[in-house]
Amino acid sequence: MADPPTGVSRALREAPPDRVVEAADRAIRSVLGASGTAVFVADYRSSGLWPVLDSRQPSAGAEAVPGVLQRCFSSQQPVRDLAEDGRCRLYLPLSVWGERLGVLMVELPEAPAETVVRRAADIAGEVALALRAADRETDRYRRARRQERLSMAAELQWELLPGRSVSHGSFQLAGQMEPAYTVGGDHFDWSLDDNRLTVTVLNGDGVGLTAALLTAVTVNAMRNARRSDGGLVEQAELASDTVFYQHRGHRHVSTVLLELDCATGRVGAVDAGSPHLMRLRGGTVSRVALEQQLPLGMFAETRYDLQEFDLDPGDRLFVVSDGVWAADPSGRETYGERAMARSMRATRLQPPTEAIGTVMRELQAFHADADLRDDAVVVCLDWRGSARREGD
Repeated sequence: MADPPTGVSRALREAPPDRVVEAADRAIRSVLGASGTAVFVADYRSSGLWPVLDSRQPSAGAEAVPGVLQRCFSSQQPVRDLAEDGRCRLYLPLSVWGERLGVLMVELPEAPAETVVRRAADIAGEVALALRAADRETDRYRRARRQERLSMAAELQWELLPGRSVSHGSFQLAGQMEPAYTVGGDHFDWSLDDNRLTVTVLNGDGVGLTAALLTAVTVNAMRNARRSDGGLVEQAELASDTVFYQHRGHRHVSTVLLELDCATGRVGAVDAGSPHLMRLRGGTVSRVALEQQLPLGMFAETRYDLQEFDLDPGDRLFVVSDGVWAADPSGRETYGERAMARSMRATRLQPPTEAIGTVMRELQAFHADADLRDDAVVVCLDWRGSARREGD
C-alpha cells in the first residue's frame, strides 16, 4: 500500500491550483478517516488566521477556536482540541522551509494516537508545499489573506518579497513590513545559496507607488548581480548605477546589504546610508557600527567598500528601517532612542517569527495605536552556530 503522504501528494499535484484545499480535504478524509478539514491562512500582518472557504462546501473550520488556531500557529506544534462528544480537532502548522503559511485543522472521530498525529503533520507539510506553489497560479489564497484592499504600492511590495520567514540548520530569519496594506518604499529581500545567506533591507526614497517602483528597480538590480555570482559590492554598485542613470541623482535608496557565512558566522556588510543594524547578545542590545556610505543612486559610478564582523552562536540581529528607528509620533524622543531596545530585549525567548511582531506591536503602542507616519520594516536573524548541510 502506498505511504499515505505520498497518496496525498499525488492528489495535490493533480489538483488545479485553485482547488488545492478541496483536493487536500478529500485525500485527508480518505487517508485519516477524518470527518472534515479546513485550511486557515495568515493575513498580511500575521495577526489573524482566516479560512479558505468555498461557499459550496460546508467546512468544519466554522467551529474552529481562534485561540487554539493562534496557539498552533505561534508554537508551530500540533494542538489537540478534544470535544465533549469524543471528537477531536487536530490543528497542524502549515509551514515550508520555515515560512509560516497558516494552520490545517483536521476533525477526527476520536483522539488520535501519536502515530496518527505524526502522519497528519507530514500531510500538513505536503499541503503547505502545494499551497506555496499554487499561490503563483491563482489569487484565491491571496484574497483569503487580505482583510482590506492593498494600495497599488503595497501590492507591488508584497509581490516582490521572497517570503516572510525562512529557516536553516544554522539560522532562523523573519521579516515584516508595515503598514501592511499601504507600505510604499521600505522593503527586504534575501536568498540562501551554497550555505551563504544574503539579506538586504531598503528605505526607498519618496512615498507610495513612486517609492515602490524605485525599490522594485533596486531590488531587481541587486538580484541581477547576485544571480550572476556578484558579491555584495557588485550588487550595491550595479543597483546604484541603475538608479542613478534612471533618475540622475534626484532619487536614491538607503540600503544595507549583508551576507552571512552559515558555517562560520562571519558577516560581510555594505552600509549604503541606513537602515540600522542592532545585535542582541545575551540580554544586551547594541548597535553594530558600520561605516555609512552613500545611498544607492546619488552619484554616477559610486564605489562601495565591504566591511565584516562576526556573530557568536545565539546572537540575534535586527535590521530596522528609519520608519522604526526614527519614529517620533508626539515630538518626543525617537523609538530607536530607548524604547526599541526594550522591545528587542523582550523578544529573547521568542523565535524571529514572533520577535518581529513584538517589535512592531511595541512600535504601534509607541504611536498610541495611531497610524504609522512612515513605512516600517523589521528583519530578525538568529544565528544558531555552524550546522552541516545534508549530503555534506
